[in-house]
Amino acid sequence: MSDWIREQWILEWPNVWADRYWIIPAWLLGGALFLLIVWAYRMIEAPLWLKLCCAALKTLAVALLAMILIEPMRSESKPVPGANLFAILVDRSQSLQVTDRGQSSTRADQLKARLDRSEAWQVRLGQEFDVRRYAFDSQLAPVSDFQEFAAAGEASSIVTSLWAVADRYAERPIAGILLFTDGNATDLSDENIDWSRSPPIFPVILGDEQTANDIGVRRVTANQTNFEAAPVTLTAEIEGEGFAGKSVEVELLDDQGERLQTQTVSDIRDDQIFSVRFQVKPTQRGVLFYQVRAFAKSESGLFEDASKSSEATLLNNGRMVVVNRGQGPYKVLYVSGRPNWEFKFLNRALAGDDEIKLDALVRIAKREPKFQFRDKDSNANRIFTNSDDEKNEQVEQYDEAVLLRVGQLEPGELTGGFPKSPDELFEYHALILDDLEAEFFTQDQKSLIQDFVSLRGGGFLMLGGTESFGEGDYHRTPIGDLLPIYLTAVAKPPQQAEFALEMTREGLLEPWVRVRATELEETERLKEMPRLRTLNSVGVLKPGATQLLTAPLEHGESRPVLVTQRFGKGRTAAMLMGDLWRWKLHQKSPDNEDLEKAWRQTVRWLVGDVPQRVKVETIRQQADPNRPLEIAVEVNDENFKPLDNASVTIEVNTPTGETLTLTAEAKDAVSGQYAVSYVPRTSGAYRANVTARNPDGSEIQQTDTGWVSEPAGEEFLTLKPNRNFLETIAQQSGGEVVRLADLDEFVRTLSERDIPIVEPKVHAVWHTWAVFLLAVGLLVSEWGLRRWKGLA
Repeated sequence: MSDWIREQWILEWPNVWADRYWIIPAWLLGGALFLLIVWAYRMIEAPLWLKLCCAALKTLAVALLAMILIEPMRSESKPVPGANLFAILVDRSQSLQVTDRGQSSTRADQLKARLDRSEAWQVRLGQEFDVRRYAFDSQLAPVSDFQEFAAAGEASSIVTSLWAVADRYAERPIAGILLFTDGNATDLSDENIDWSRSPPIFPVILGDEQTANDIGVRRVTANQTNFEAAPVTLTAEIEGEGFAGKSVEVELLDDQGERLQTQTVSDIRDDQIFSVRFQVKPTQRGVLFYQVRAFAKSESGLFEDASKSSEATLLNNGRMVVVNRGQGPYKVLYVSGRPNWEFKFLNRALAGDDEIKLDALVRIAKREPKFQFRDKDSNANRIFTNSDDEKNEQVEQYDEAVLLRVGQLEPGELTGGFPKSPDELFEYHALILDDLEAEFFTQDQKSLIQDFVSLRGGGFLMLGGTESFGEGDYHRTPIGDLLPIYLTAVAKPPQQAEFALEMTREGLLEPWVRVRATELEETERLKEMPRLRTLNSVGVLKPGATQLLTAPLEHGESRPVLVTQRFGKGRTAAMLMGDLWRWKLHQKSPDNEDLEKAWRQTVRWLVGDVPQRVKVETIRQQADPNRPLEIAVEVNDENFKPLDNASVTIEVNTPTGETLTLTAEAKDAVSGQYAVSYVPRTSGAYRANVTARNPDGSEIQQTDTGWVSEPAGEEFLTLKPNRNFLETIAQQSGGEVVRLADLDEFVRTLSERDIPIVEPKVHAVWHTWAVFLLAVGLLVSEWGLRRWKGLA
């Protein structure tokens, strides 16, 4: 057989017979010798088992020698030395400074000992591959070796670093990536990542599931509600490890470090997250910061000092949260058809609320006919009156209604009555109409009120009365269209004289509707309330409306009392009772403040989600290793339409006291939206003042915002290795998880995997000492067995 044909055959079939022309002669020779062996042993007088054993040994020896005539060959692929790349990525974030339970050294120390270039696995890896070494924390950096390795980084950009290496060598042969990490990536987003496009990843998981003792505050969230005095609820999620059955003290601090509240949680459990809630009423306006810290109790009952703590780390024992109380004060416009008790108690309830500014227009006289009398010099003889004089003369005209302006109004504010243009009305956040007929407004004002809710996003509330809803002829008007109930097909007025109130299930779920803490207390409050006598009759609820209060009637019927609904960008509410003031006049105790509390919560609900002309949102870019913050600003004109060509400047005050000025640019060509990215370099609380200006340079509005940078808290969010994440990327990329102690075995078998560039290695199977010794051993064994039993 020619050498070329032999080589191609061997490459195609890894285990073949190189000299195929000898196959038939080898079979014939082997068969002849086998028959000869069988005939020979049949002629010998010996036990059957002995003859079978000897014949089998000699037959195997003959078969092995016959196969040698065909030249058995074996081919395998080996990586071409230095032709393939292999990347080593080492996590140098500070989470590797943790010492696991039962270990005497940190994860970083254990890793550094295995990263020495004199290690056998590194030596062999360098012999077969072009090894590229990298270290990463928030950034990926190439290194020549790991002699200066130190786990001091504030982030673990695992995802970004892996893709950076994959993209860098996308056009080159790379055999795989050896990744040393605990898997707790700080750049891991919620999006599913397709790792099948990556080179094979072989994670080496650092750390044990049984971590050292630790108390960690995972996150703190703030929730501003519409409850009385608008307290802020701070919820902290805390996790403990190694302190089962012990107690943990959780404390709340303000931005000056002063302790505000303290709670003790007893009998905690390992690996179980528990929540602690604080409720605080901020005494200042603007952007505020709070910190929640947690520490475990010591055996003596005292709380552990930082220098004597038995925890793995104290860097995750506290987290900060930002609370923005800079949106107010909110402006509310109240318009009433007549002076009444309702406005008195509403005004009194909001008088002490710094967040609400109430302006009111109270009509004290309706429009009446005005008669103009001629004076004595006028020509009373109509015979001598020309037609022009008759046209210009107005014998009778209607005067304007008399309105009383109430509130801390600026000079000239609301002097013309109800606003007639968007720039007047859109300054307010909510509008309340009380016992006022639709005829009071012009058609343009009715449409303006609808735009106030749908376009501006304001809150709207209509109170009941003799000239409200259907009685005020609001059906088939723009105002009637935005109400959450139909004003047509009105049910007959109820016959009973007095009504009680009952809260629906939806009402109990709304915190602004409740006055008492529990459902039982709320039920008792409604029973003790004085009975009401004025209830407007309306049609059915509109689709999407929510009924919160009802009035039970006789024969099992009920009528809606309080109904809400979203309308465009805003929200609307219909309070169909017209004598809520009876609640205050007929209450048993003069110190009862339930009505005032209910009014404050209702108005806060009305203004709660009303947008400002300048809206600021801070968005953390989780997938970016630098963790930049996008400050997004939305600017509207006086009609609350997106404003182009605005200028937006942002002054940032860093935790070190430095002040930076940033300029936001138009965002993605979206009208009225601007954005700028900022990378916090220092841990702590950041404050920013956003100023938006019109194209002519005039100021639109200033808004404060803030955020918190806590890279250590994110890095030590959990001390356990993220094994699921690492196993997922290994499986999807075609790699596997490797133990730190098995690196030598892994590198030894690496050449047997799918390598981009390989070369064939052909071995002659027959031309080996093992085959020769096996053949000789078979023949010697057969001869020795015969001699042992005395056979010739």
